[in-house]
Amino acid sequence: MKKLLMILCGALISAAALFAQVSAEDQEKAYKIMEATDKALAYHGDYSATISLIIKKPGKPDEHVRYKIFERTDKDLMTIVQIFPEADKGVGYLRDGDNIWAYDPISRKFTHTSLKEALADSDVKIDDVEQNDTRWRDNYEVTDLQSGTLGKIDVDIITLTAKTTEPSYVKSKYYIRKDIPLVLKEEDFSGSDRLMRTILIPKYAKVPAGYVSTQATVRDELNKGEQTTQIISELTFDSLPDKIFTKAYLEGLN
Repeated sequence: MKKLLMILCGALISAAALFAQVSAEDQEKAYKIMEATDKALAYHGDYSATISLIIKKPGKPDEHVRYKIFERTDKDLMTIVQIFPEADKGVGYLRDGDNIWAYDPISRKFTHTSLKEALADSDVKIDDVEQNDTRWRDNYEVTDLQSGTLGKIDVDIITLTAKTTEPSYVKSKYYIRKDIPLVLKEEDFSGSDRLMRTILIPKYAKVPAGYVSTQATVRDELNKGEQTTQIISELTFDSLPDKIFTKAYLEGLN
């Protein structure tokens, strides 16, 4: 028992040392930078968009998948509906606060799921398209803050470690432009610090409400050659009817 207590104490000291590497001042600075990346984006209040995914896997033809996303960011409401291919049309996801359901139009049944679920057979997860103003402070601890460059662009490099089970990955590293707070690159790691996934966001468009990441590439680092390209189109910021964020809406599409 004494040996077990010593091991546990050692683990707690190691964990404390990990989080103590960043000063309180740098932690607050990093959180504000991450929050600024959300504010710079156009996704506030109600919006809708089409998400097209091009899924590449070695030895297989490219797979094309499209979804329609509706979100009310200030209420944690989100509905995602698959619109292509025809065979999977009507597959959907519904979020209401902490509750997330997947909908199967064939069985007409809802099953409880999480933000970690992937869209189709892609490397894109539900939490990649979800917006939430408090997600950084709620779910992550800042474990590193550095300045660097990505190509010729000056960036802040922020490493976040999950402190809840909500994030899909234990650790994520973000490369954020210093002149405009836009994420250019994200690296996601496992608990053993193995690189699992890399996201590259080379294209943003400026619209009246902010910036939109019109294209991103999500690369699977465990299965070389596998990647998903995500393209955003048909973005609107009109007020959405409440019925869109209900189970009845998904059921009524088929």
